[in-house]
Amino acid sequence: MIEMRRVEVGVDDANDLLNQAGLPNLNSMEILQGGWDNTNILLTLSDASKVVLKVWNANTVEEVRRVVARHCHLDEHGIPTAVPIQLANESLIAEKGGMSWTLLPFIEGGMLDTDENSLKSLGENLARLHQIPAADCFPDDYRMGWSLFEEMFVIADETNTWSDFLLTLKKESGSLQNQISESLPQGILHGDVFPDNVIGDGAVAAILDLEEAFIGPCAFDLMMAFVGFGWNGNEPLIDRWNALLEGYESIRPLTQDEKLVLPALHRYATLSIAAWRYWKHVMAQPDEELKERYLEMAHRLDQQIDF
Repeated sequence: MIEMRRVEVGVDDANDLLNQAGLPNLNSMEILQGGWDNTNILLTLSDASKVVLKVWNANTVEEVRRVVARHCHLDEHGIPTAVPIQLANESLIAEKGGMSWTLLPFIEGGMLDTDENSLKSLGENLARLHQIPAADCFPDDYRMGWSLFEEMFVIADETNTWSDFLLTLKKESGSLQNQISESLPQGILHGDVFPDNVIGDGAVAAILDLEEAFIGPCAFDLMMAFVGFGWNGNEPLIDRWNALLEGYESIRPLTQDEKLVLPALHRYATLSIAAWRYWKHVMAQPDEELKERYLEMAHRLDQQIDF
């Protein structure tokens, strides 16, 4: 029996889903690391093949349907991702205990590294992603951005819990919204381009976890990739930025307006991660062990980077 974040997955549960997909029975289970909300378990089957069982305990069934639709949209347009395995009833999702369960292909390679070739590949794939057609399953609102900031400000008002970070967030967000024009080139963005969301070994094999995906300014995703991949602790590494940018512009050159706003987009991306961590671990689900995790990103705001 495996228990993780309130979700128990037993052998019978796994075999039931495997049978629905017409796959061999289970041999062993192993919890996969990465991610903060949903349950991911590696299933090794009786024929030695592997799939990933994902229990979406942090999302409603309707939300999962939208996220799965996003993965299908990327796959249909040649962007490497992971689409759930179809079940006997032709659905990609099984509902159990009020939650969505999916089986995903296991993709070899582990988390994408930060070497030059890997980062060039990441830049190339982000540029391709930003050029595919939009679809209704992608919202215009960024769940970790302006709307989350406003929600946090309301909570701080109602509970009288304004902190130094929230005051900084309010000041910064007001300034950044004035700097980031809505006329910048728009596209489908991943929104959370961190190593645990990209699989590959020297090149991108799959872009995962599209819960935060949205329609927004293309260059924002490039800066989020730098936030996720471009730093070593508190030090930004310009060679990593150069590799990301070279890969990206080999597919989609940035406009002059985009180049001018890169510093603001980088601060917005950094603030978004800091704010989500603060909201998650300080406000929504207080956690003594994780309550200062937002500081990693907050401290980066002290550094000015010449992009």
